[in-house]
Amino acid sequence: MISARLRRLSFLIFGLLILWEGIVFLFQLQPYILPSPDRVFLVLAAKLPLIAHEALTTITETLLGLLLGTLFGCAMALLLAFFQSLSLWLLPLVIISQALPTFAIAPLFVIWFGYGLVSKIAITVLMLFFPITSAFYDGLRQTDSDWLDLAKAMKATKWRLFWHVRIPAALPALASGLRMAAAIAPIGAIVGEWVGSSQGLGYLMLNANAQMQIDFMFATLFIVTFLALLLYFGMDYLLRLFIPWEAHEKI
Repeated sequence: MISARLRRLSFLIFGLLILWEGIVFLFQLQPYILPSPDRVFLVLAAKLPLIAHEALTTITETLLGLLLGTLFGCAMALLLAFFQSLSLWLLPLVIISQALPTFAIAPLFVIWFGYGLVSKIAITVLMLFFPITSAFYDGLRQTDSDWLDLAKAMKATKWRLFWHVRIPAALPALASGLRMAAAIAPIGAIVGEWVGSSQGLGYLMLNANAQMQIDFMFATLFIVTFLALLLYFGMDYLLRLFIPWEAHEKI
């Protein structure tokens, strides 16, 4: 299964590279507009030690943001589902957290938490909080009624009903939210680095853009894309292990 998915992904990437090279050749685009793939990979090979060093910062921010975003999102979904009276007050706050433009509030996070890791992690958590909360909460609300009736007929308490029926039934929905969160987690770290940072892949991209080093910027973007794919498929693999009853899509 994994090897087949890797082959499909490899063919897709290879096809996109050919298309990219064809567009550059056909329209005779200059490197400062759109560099060719071979030029980008040459820059990537030359700058790999620098990119790898800065990537460690972005990876740290991404993983910590993903972990905390998952914990906060799951906790909020459980509160909304278990305490129905609180949902009238908490649900609007969850929606507001997503309605606020990340670029608009990111500078405030830098002011509040400084230019270090904390502000980047906070921005990442903000981006991931809503999809995880929303997916898990929807799963908790859509438990099969037959399962609930059977548990009630067996005199299950509200807590046992919640722990043994509703949560396991909602885990596939949570898995969808986690996959989405894993894919977009690097974006939160990059946005934080764009707003204010002296390290990380976002910092490299800003400097490359300011100096019109478009090939270097594409090389850095390639690493960001690779990180997003790695997180997505890594999360997918873990979820398939821990939630074996989920109906998996064949991708």
